[in-house]
Amino acid sequence: MSILESVVLGAVQGLTEFLPVSSSGHLVLLQKVFGVSEGALAFDIALHVATLVAVIAVFWREIWLMIRRPLSKLTRLVVLATIPAVVVGFAFHNFFEYAFSSGKFLGPCFILTGIVLFLADRNKEQIHYGKDLDSMSYMDAIFVGLAQAAAIIPALSRSGSTISVGLFRGFKKEFAIKFSFLMSVPAIIGSALFDVKNLTGETFQIVGVWPLVLGMLVAGVTGYFAIRFMLDFFSRASMKVFSFYVFLLGALVLLDQFIFKIVFN
Repeated sequence: MSILESVVLGAVQGLTEFLPVSSSGHLVLLQKVFGVSEGALAFDIALHVATLVAVIAVFWREIWLMIRRPLSKLTRLVVLATIPAVVVGFAFHNFFEYAFSSGKFLGPCFILTGIVLFLADRNKEQIHYGKDLDSMSYMDAIFVGLAQAAAIIPALSRSGSTISVGLFRGFKKEFAIKFSFLMSVPAIIGSALFDVKNLTGETFQIVGVWPLVLGMLVAGVTGYFAIRFMLDFFSRASMKVFSFYVFLLGALVLLDQFIFKIVFN
């Protein structure tokens, strides 16, 4: 893997992990464009760890409070929302591996992400957004957790799905975004620990030290600013712009998969 490829992939991971457009879908797509296969898993894990650091940097107070008070309502809700992804991830691990390696589901899932974002934004006039941590229920956590579990498949955005379901459940937009990002902490840790058993020192040597370091650095920095963008700007803005983007991207992927066969040959 070249340094340029690692920097581009790191920037894409950092931005798309927290924007509602699917980081996994973008990584799978770009790795196919670049022809990256050897060392891809090791590099993906490293980038996810870097974005985890970005989440901790922004939400360190909340995370520290959850650690200090493991029985607090926020901790219980985050844990409950994480369980569906753990169960689904173990139960359908082979399917998800195939989805990542083949990229066959990228087009439809990008489009599905666009539909979810569009509907969540379109229904904002019909839903009363008043829920925050105090009024959030365990059933709310389960629904948001199911959305996160479904989003294990690449191109179905994790943040987009969880934020949208939170909005459908009547969350305040700021709280839906915040809870989605806090949910990402155990999800990223669990995913990294689950996949790390398949790695050897040789896989990291294939990637190279500098591509790995620079990719992680870029992913962490861009991830930090992506979170700030979502919290400061997107909490007041429409999600339609992102829905149109993934609609277009999904359509282009489908065209290549079935007609042009440039990337998916």
